Amino acid sequence: MRYQVQHKTTYQYSEPASVAHNLLHLRVPTTHRQTVEDFGVIVEPKPRSVVTRTDYFGNQVHYFALSEPHNGMTITATSRVAIRPVVPIASSPNWEELAAQGRNRAFPLEVRQFLFPSRHIRLLPILVEYGKAAFTRNRPIVEAAMELTTRIFTDYKYDSNATTINTPLEDVVRQRHGVCQDFAHVGIGALRALGLPARYVSGYLRTEPPPGKPRLIGADASHAWFSVFCGNELGWIDFDPTNKVMVGTDHITLANGRDFEDVSPIQGVVMGGGTRTMQVGVDVMPLEAKPAPAASNGTGQPPSQAQSQSQTPNRGQAS
Repeated sequence: MRYQVQHKTTYQYSEPASVAHNLLHLRVPTTHRQTVEDFGVIVEPKPRSVVTRTDYFGNQVHYFALSEPHNGMTITATSRVAIRPVVPIASSPNWEELAAQGRNRAFPLEVRQFLFPSRHIRLLPILVEYGKAAFTRNRPIVEAAMELTTRIFTDYKYDSNATTINTPLEDVVRQRHGVCQDFAHVGIGALRALGLPARYVSGYLRTEPPPGKPRLIGADASHAWFSVFCGNELGWIDFDPTNKVMVGTDHITLANGRDFEDVSPIQGVVMGGGTRTMQVGVDVMPLEAKPAPAASNGTGQPPSQAQSQSQTPNRGQAS
């Protein structure tokens, strides 16, 4: 599957801002299941320079500053990417064995760092019990993680007005309302509480219009899900609790981190500007298909039978 993705963010200020510094996580990476064919980012007003670097987690980020008075700013990132289907996973290790390996420091540091709490994801006792309902004794980790994904989908209600990016995880767990960011944090919190490395994944999701309705340009979503480390052979496998599926060809990965704060699409500081408003539009446009080899077994794509479990329209959150 091939897509062109446009992520456009527009800021408007009630009075001129004197300085703005911004960090962008908008560069779609090439991974085992996706290949970037083209990428570009346009900032208006145009900055003197845009600096590109790789962050601690391996994500490519862009930094720029505006040092002249301006009444607003538009950031448009455009990517063309091919998503490969992956051979289904026949089997996976026992989750308890993997948890023991984590305790014994058998995993490399770049994996072990996702065992620990982060700013937005504390190891809550209630999430230990929640995770244990899916991670029963001697259960394969992929099977257990899929059940955790299904439980979050069933137990939590999608409500874009229920939370903000600063809502504590404890409140999300208590009220059981939220958005994709919250559901990813719940899944990661449960996995880490059981001693399993889990990371936050930001990306894009192609959304389907209701039957009989036209597809609306700009109506797709920035999205988030979680990824669990399933051993050195299988690596990281991604699950989307907002839609009760393992990540497939409708998902485009953008960045990985400990939680939302590590991979927020746009982070910045503005001096002045008065009252500010922000509008975000995301468009995930399917392109004419080109033949693409399937990614190797055990690289993150789930069994096809798990993907068919959800018959509901995709849910997501623009951010």
